[in-house]
Amino acid sequence: MKKALYRSCIELTNHRLSSYLLRSFSRSRLSKPFIKPFVKTFQLNELEMDKSIKQYSHLHELFIRNLKEGARPVDSSSRAFVSPVDGVVAQYGVLENETLFHVKGQTYNIEEMLGSKEASKPYLNGRYFILYLSPSHYHRIHSPVAGSIIRQWQLGGKSYPVNELGLRYGKKPLSRNYRLITELEVSQRQLALVKVGAMNVNTIEVTHSDNELQKGDEIGYFSFGSTVVLLCEHGLIQDVSVHENAEVKVGQKIAELMEVEGEKK
Repeated sequence: MKKALYRSCIELTNHRLSSYLLRSFSRSRLSKPFIKPFVKTFQLNELEMDKSIKQYSHLHELFIRNLKEGARPVDSSSRAFVSPVDGVVAQYGVLENETLFHVKGQTYNIEEMLGSKEASKPYLNGRYFILYLSPSHYHRIHSPVAGSIIRQWQLGGKSYPVNELGLRYGKKPLSRNYRLITELEVSQRQLALVKVGAMNVNTIEVTHSDNELQKGDEIGYFSFGSTVVLLCEHGLIQDVSVHENAEVKVGQKIAELMEVEGEKK
C-alpha cells in the first residue's frame, strides 16, 4: 500500500514541466535570495568554497560549486582506491549469484543497470559500492583511480528520487533512472562508474575531455544531489576500508587495488 501510494504521488509530480520549471528557477537570479538559507539549513562549509556565497548568482551555481585547492586531498599511495564523491556509503558488497545486489528490500540486476548482458560480463561476482549524495554535498565527481576510459553511454529517461524513500518504494531507481555510465580499464581490469540522475533534475554533465584519467581527476558533476554506483571487476580491489552509512570525501581511501600478476611495480 505504501509503495503504491508513494509511486502514485511521484508520478503526479515527476514530469517534464515540473523538471523544466525547477531547472529554470535554480538557474535564474530569482533563486539568489534562497542561497543563504540553503547554506544555513544544510550547514554547508563556506570555508572550503572557492568563493564567498555572495558571489554566487543563483542556486545552480552553488550546487555545482568548486572547492578551494587542497580542500580534498587525494590519497597518494599507489594502491589506494578512493571515493569519487562526497557522500554516504549507502551499501557495498559482493554481487550475489554473479549479478545481483539488494537495497532497501529491492533486488537489482547489473544487466538491467548497464543495459545488457554483454555489458555486465566483466563485473560477474565483482564488488560494488553505492554512494549517495544529498543536496548538501559537493556535487562534483572525480576518478577513484588512474585508468583509461573504454567507453561512455547513457540509459533511462524519467527519474525517481534516490533518497531512502525512493530506494525503498521507487521503481528500482538505480537501474531505471536516467544514468550516465563511464567504464574504465584499470590494472588490466574494468571499473564502471554509474552516475544516477535524481528526480526532476536529471542533469549529469561531463567535464573531462581526455580518455586518460589520473586518480582524483574531475569527471563531471550532478546538478543536484544523486547517487554513484561503482561496479568493480572481480580481482580489482580488496580490503574495503569503509562501512555502511559512513560519510566519505573525495580522495579518501575506501579500498585497495589488488596486485596483478606480472604488473610492474
